[in-house]
Amino acid sequence: MSVRLTLVSPAMTAALREARFDDSGPVEAVAAGPLALPAGGRVVTSPSGRCRATAEALGLDPASVRAEPALAGCAMGRWRGRRLDELTAVEPESVAAWLADPDAAPHGGESLRELRVRVAAWLDALEPGPVHAFAEPDVVRAAVAHALGAPDSAFWRLDVRPLHAVELSGRTGRWNVRLGAPVA
Repeated sequence: MSVRLTLVSPAMTAALREARFDDSGPVEAVAAGPLALPAGGRVVTSPSGRCRATAEALGLDPASVRAEPALAGCAMGRWRGRRLDELTAVEPESVAAWLADPDAAPHGGESLRELRVRVAAWLDALEPGPVHAFAEPDVVRAAVAHALGAPDSAFWRLDVRPLHAVELSGRTGRWNVRLGAPVA
């Protein structure tokens, strides 16, 4: 039996709309009925407020959803709460380094390579069966890049839309990817 993982990106928030490094704001209204989950499936969520709120907005009982620390978005250190355009204006070299070098962490938080390694370890350790995971867009990018065996440079080329699902099926070393199914 293989893993059938559905990664759901959070609903739109003011922070996402503003390209701000923050994951705790309220989600915008979700125009969808309750999410139908496969029997026997596990449901996990990033510890972020917007991922938990998205799961609740889709009708999931908070008591049935387990927070998974490995699904936390990239730790942005001193950049948390700030907008990308604002940072680019005051720290252009730092932002350029962060965008170009997966090992760079000029914000004092986690590098994108560290994020990718963390997400890959979680993905490769999943037990067989269906799993629904509400995860930050950068976590979805890291999971897809890992599943495809793509180079680090592919991370920024993956666009993750709010309230969309990416499905991964398979197991360590052999994943299939189904992209972009709307949740609502």
